[in-house]
Amino acid sequence: MKASILFRAMGMAAACATGAVLLAAGGDKPAPSGKAAPASKPGPAAPEGKDGVRFTVRCLMIDRNEGCAIADVNRDGRPDAIAGRNWYPAPDFIPRPLRTIEDWRIYAQTTGDHVWDVNGDGWPDVICGYWYEKEVHWFENPKAEGLKRGHLWTRHLLATTSAAKNEIFYLRDLDGDGTPEWVVNPMGPKEPMRVWKLARDAKGEPTLKEFTLGANGGHGIGFGDLNGDGREDILLGTGWYERPKGDIFSQPWPFHPDWNWHASCPMLVRDLDGDGRNDIIRGEGHNYGLFWMRQEAPAADGKLRFAEQAIDRSWSQPHCLAWADLDGDGQDELITGKRLFAHGDKDPGSLEPPCLYYYRWDRKALTFYRHAIDVGTVGAGLQIAAGDLNGDGRTDILVSGQAGTYILFNQGR
Repeated sequence: MKASILFRAMGMAAACATGAVLLAAGGDKPAPSGKAAPASKPGPAAPEGKDGVRFTVRCLMIDRNEGCAIADVNRDGRPDAIAGRNWYPAPDFIPRPLRTIEDWRIYAQTTGDHVWDVNGDGWPDVICGYWYEKEVHWFENPKAEGLKRGHLWTRHLLATTSAAKNEIFYLRDLDGDGTPEWVVNPMGPKEPMRVWKLARDAKGEPTLKEFTLGANGGHGIGFGDLNGDGREDILLGTGWYERPKGDIFSQPWPFHPDWNWHASCPMLVRDLDGDGRNDIIRGEGHNYGLFWMRQEAPAADGKLRFAEQAIDRSWSQPHCLAWADLDGDGQDELITGKRLFAHGDKDPGSLEPPCLYYYRWDRKALTFYRHAIDVGTVGAGLQIAAGDLNGDGRTDILVSGQAGTYILFNQGR
């Protein structure tokens, strides 16, 4: 236990001191993936990938923040990094202040960074919510001169909601009107599923308008068409909400309790095997296990059915998943990593070293091949962002968690 903590501290200190470390993607010894339920101990790793993408690691900050985003904050045509208390302008990524965030227990009191031009002035702002507070705030971009002088962004109350047990939030355009909705993942199974539309109050100020989709919640969320009707559904840890026809905010969404998982945020929806049915990729956010839920033909009563296949059970706390094309072949890779200290030292494997991996999907073999981005220094948190941060045409990775905030610069093979 003590060795794991020491190994983590030495790795983070070395990365921040040197600024960049060259890493070649690889993997653990090959082990077959199998069908197994999540367990509170490690299991088989994914098969090892070959000829992986290499990355250089740039440490931006060490703190408790777990959210991050990529946006052109200063409108100079180059994407910048955003992570909690700071934003980091390209190309040097030297920290500049954005907002103050109090530490709360073992966390920073924020559930992520969500970028949107809230007041319509043409400059990207940041919206944030909290685990156990009802308020949603937005932080106003101070524009060119304020950014240059390092001004804190002005905090505004967007709304006081009825939701106070929130795992995470997303901006998602559910109704296709070009403006995203504020979507909450309610922690508990008895917490209602709510979304909010960005709107204006009587004074013309930005606010949120609340809608309840149903009475069921649960740890984990995802978006995608599960039943093949062409409409995007919402997945939760305890089942899925079926998007109805017509006005989605004037009627409840049917809820289907087809599973009960303590799932990642997000779960990913994609037809991996090409059978015309969308599958689910989920992580056990607070345990060991990364899984492909392969959708089979529905039961006679219409209930969706999935065959569970383990992708990797050798490390714990894959709380956040993301897709991005890292090797430039036109096919997305699965990116995920350990959310270090997600529940302090209470989760299985909590004190094991941080890690960040990508997995290449081979449709012919129906197998994910694992490539290590970093093991021992870099982990993940609540969000993983991907984009070309240095203008070389390759997709880079931004992560922020209790192991620190890092850019992983893609060096190609």
